[in-house]
Amino acid sequence: MRRINGTALVIVALVGTLGALAFPVWSYTDRAGTGEANLAAGSVPTRWGPLSAADRDLIVRVRLAGLWELPAAQQALERAPSGPMREAADHLIVGHTDLDKRVRVVARDLGVELPNQPTDQQQGWLNQMTAAGTGEDYVKTWANLLRSAHGKIFPVIGAVRNSTRNSLVRQLASDANQTVLDHITVLEKTGAVDFDAIANDSVAGTTAGPTGPPPPAAGVTPPSAPPAEPTGDIDTTSRPSPGAPGTVNTNRPEPEDPEAPPTR
Repeated sequence: MRRINGTALVIVALVGTLGALAFPVWSYTDRAGTGEANLAAGSVPTRWGPLSAADRDLIVRVRLAGLWELPAAQQALERAPSGPMREAADHLIVGHTDLDKRVRVVARDLGVELPNQPTDQQQGWLNQMTAAGTGEDYVKTWANLLRSAHGKIFPVIGAVRNSTRNSLVRQLASDANQTVLDHITVLEKTGAVDFDAIANDSVAGTTAGPTGPPPPAAGVTPPSAPPAEPTGDIDTTSRPSPGAPGTVNTNRPEPEDPEAPPTR
């Protein structure tokens, strides 16, 4: 009986020891910092507001966009003389030349180092364009690679514009938003964008079920929705953003000289 009790005590002691050893592992498993803590840890103070890791990432990505899209646009001017392609290439050259000046000013003032070469992936896209030759295959390859890239950066710009606490990054995001939307618009006007491929690529790897209102019933016309408008006699002065349908207004003041000394 004493042997049994002694064995039981040993077992209890071992279990207790193992539990004590395991507790820190269990209790701290997947205990990453809170979102606020991670934001604070990745941010540095500047005179224009905190500069977060996401802010810095956007600055670098805006620079990278110009490094591969400018040569892509120049190539299109040489290979595809059609009207819509030339218009799209023209917009890309003008837009990214302007945006690159702006991002270099922001990077200069905030002390963010910028890359001078496109990424391997972006160089791969340029290689695909080069290998596509000329004609319809080239137009499709060119338009879809660029449209896909613009579509992926578009929500990133919006997220940073929403969350940044830095006034320089906020303005850069606003400028980039106008430029990217303009480029999406003119790329789609080429008529070569594969919207099915864009949609499928955007949900690749996701598992969530579809959401939103139910699909329309065949043969059933829903009632007209009443207008959403103010009541009473309201005096307003603003107007909707200018621009004809299918265009995006990108007019804004000229950027500063990126080679000028940082603003103090």
